[in-house]
Amino acid sequence: MIGHVAGRSAKRQMEGMQKQAQAQQAQAQSQAALAQAQQAQQAQQAQQAQQAQAKTDPMQEIAKLGDLKAKGLITEEEFQKMKASVLAKM
Repeated sequence: MIGHVAGRSAKRQMEGMQKQAQAQQAQAQSQAALAQAQQAQQAQQAQQAQQAQAKTDPMQEIAKLGDLKAKGLITEEEFQKMKASVLAKM
């Protein structure tokens, strides 16, 4: 009889450990899904930031190029090429 009770107790203990392991696994999966969602959100925010930077005002860009040309940092030819490039992106 003692062996039977001990066997039942061991079985209950094993079932409890399995349930605990399943709960831990579910929690780990939940945390992984949350981390993945956060990474996706960060990637989206980074992409939006890059797009916002790319959408600079063409007139401001041309004015900056004009300043560079006036200071002698770029030639007239370089200015014209860069200006055409800026206008082509519009």
